[in-house]
Amino acid sequence: MDTALPATAAPVSEELVVSEEFLPAQRFLNRELSWLSFNGRVLECARHEEYPLLERVRFLAISDRNLDEFTAVRVANLKGKVEDGVETLTPDGLSLSQQLDLIYEHTEDLFLEQQQTWNQLRHELSDAGIQLTQVAELRDGDLEWLQSYLVSEILPLLTPLACDPAHPFPFIPNDGLCMALKLKDGKALWSLLPLPPSLPRFIRLGNPTRRTPQRTASGEINAVTKFLLLEDALPMIFDRLFPNFKVKQHGVFHLLRDSDTALSVESGHHPLNLAEHYLRAIKGRKWGRVVRLTFGPGVTEDMLEFLCTQLKVSPQDTFQVDGLLNLSDVSRLAQEDRPDLKFPHYEVRFPERVSDARGDFFAAITLKDFVVHHPYESFDSVVEFLRQAARDPDVVVIKQTLYRTGQTSSIIRALVEAAEAGKSVTVVVELKARFDEEANIRLAHDLERAGAHIVYGFVDKKTHAKMTLVLRRELRGLRGYVHLGTGNYHPVTARTYTDLSYFTSDEATVRDVGKVFNYLTGYAIPDRLEKLTIAPLQLKNTILSLIEEEIVHARAGRPAAVWAKMNALVDTDAIEALYRASQAGVQVELVVRGICCLRPGVPGLSENIRVRSIVGRFLEHARILCVGNGHGLPSKKARVFLLSADWMPRNFETRVETMVPLHTDSVHAQLLEQIMMANLKDNKSSWLLGADGRYRRTTEGEPFSAHEYFMNNPSLSGQGKARRRSGDASRLSLPERS
Repeated sequence: MDTALPATAAPVSEELVVSEEFLPAQRFLNRELSWLSFNGRVLECARHEEYPLLERVRFLAISDRNLDEFTAVRVANLKGKVEDGVETLTPDGLSLSQQLDLIYEHTEDLFLEQQQTWNQLRHELSDAGIQLTQVAELRDGDLEWLQSYLVSEILPLLTPLACDPAHPFPFIPNDGLCMALKLKDGKALWSLLPLPPSLPRFIRLGNPTRRTPQRTASGEINAVTKFLLLEDALPMIFDRLFPNFKVKQHGVFHLLRDSDTALSVESGHHPLNLAEHYLRAIKGRKWGRVVRLTFGPGVTEDMLEFLCTQLKVSPQDTFQVDGLLNLSDVSRLAQEDRPDLKFPHYEVRFPERVSDARGDFFAAITLKDFVVHHPYESFDSVVEFLRQAARDPDVVVIKQTLYRTGQTSSIIRALVEAAEAGKSVTVVVELKARFDEEANIRLAHDLERAGAHIVYGFVDKKTHAKMTLVLRRELRGLRGYVHLGTGNYHPVTARTYTDLSYFTSDEATVRDVGKVFNYLTGYAIPDRLEKLTIAPLQLKNTILSLIEEEIVHARAGRPAAVWAKMNALVDTDAIEALYRASQAGVQVELVVRGICCLRPGVPGLSENIRVRSIVGRFLEHARILCVGNGHGLPSKKARVFLLSADWMPRNFETRVETMVPLHTDSVHAQLLEQIMMANLKDNKSSWLLGADGRYRRTTEGEPFSAHEYFMNNPSLSGQGKARRRSGDASRLSLPERS
């Protein structure tokens, strides 16, 4: 099924054989349009009939929230460059203005598809006993309850704002939902009614503690839960809000402001205090220019003209939605207590290897390296590792990077406990984690008050590497323990993001991680790293060299293959290296969740490259690289690496990232023969990218879901003694490549 948006403005036919001089549009897919295509796949999950109903509602909310962030950051950035007169072409040959035109076109298509999806889901919700009703459909009892509720719970929180010479047009915050009204009492008057985010968008009618609807044995619903949209209910109290006026017209609009707080270092101006800069930037985000105004059918032409004039919005940045504005709010409905309409529960595992060591993480790591696969295996393992380090009297040093961690994180509590216990705690807090800047500043202050050393990394680079170093005094001297991850130290996102946590006490890796921390805290560039490769120093060149080595193997007639998993593939040098590999006969398998600018399957350019995107119950977030090393893939002699970086210029050039080789047999097998092979075998949540730039669902082979497989099969490296003795590990084989 071909459902995704086109990822390029210049499609290449599947059958087209192009010349050796490939045009830019034939070599590369556009980054921004590829992202929109990814969000189209998220939206397609909301239409996936095999998914439970409330999960589909949740996917719809995610697609809308994704699109808002894309507009507030990426579109705002492009608009700013165009207005500043920046003239540059993208790798696929588009100007910035051409990109914007195509973005607007595809955004409008996405709006339409989202509303169509919502209409379908709304009907299905009604059939399942979750009804979105209208005031005119309510009976006397519900009307009386609603009137009382609006007067007592909603009216006190509303502030009508007149707009006239004595009442200047008010400030509407970013992501603000607001009602515009035209009032009349002899003369016309404009007024605004902001809808505070603290108000429920969906009013649950009647007693909120009423019995939860359930299906009977015959499939019928034994109770119905009714909701009413806030904006549909508000006209019932217009007479109290505007007692001296008649409301002639009213409609709802939603606006987004420029939310890019990136620190510009191109001018050479660096702030004296990075935290203070970001606090100012966060405040500025609230006042950023409007980059999109979305309005509903109640907003008339003269009302829209008034809003655009006051908000300084161009017609190009306005979108009319014939349906529900701000669809991300439907996530509230997805929270309904209806297990029958959600994914089945599964048991999150704890690493058996740690249990065998009686819960002692240091003993388990000393015995053998292992990898924990989240969310199938609990993030509590990472928390417990830190908690044990904080409470162990023999631990003297803890060093950690924090990118995103949550406002009430158990990770922070463990670090505070360690610092208050007198241990040397150093935390590199990244302030440039978009939309988490303020939370990170607050957490940094909490840690500093507890006695931790706080560093904000570099002014011109993000610290994106996920690292923890623990130094412990033991009988044979000081010993180090390391955690390297692909995800954030965030207990909430760890429930839905598929990430990897690597635990090791390998001495060379410990030394390397110590050097990287010195680089972050004191600008001490590592003179020599034994195991780790880091960006921005060597990571990109190392990856390119690994690909070139496979090209040499292929040209010598040896088996040659590259398997890689990432969230985004944008870097043109890396893409060109993969093209050269394909032309040399290297078999390339890529699992790229989101943006992919590489065009696979083009004869003479990339016919040996296959790209798939997995979008399903969990958000694919791990980064892995495997190269055949002259033996093809899979092979016990292959080289396997765990990365924190996607293959993008920003990750290679302006972020601190890590890549570590994995040698332990069980860890090597887990990443290569379990995780990568399951991803390549998946055909229930996968889309294949074609040479024409379109994604199509794949159905080849026996039905197989990587997510279901991992929920039911333990990780190879984390297995306990009993399971290893019984040989319970599931090994996978790949289907033939078509």
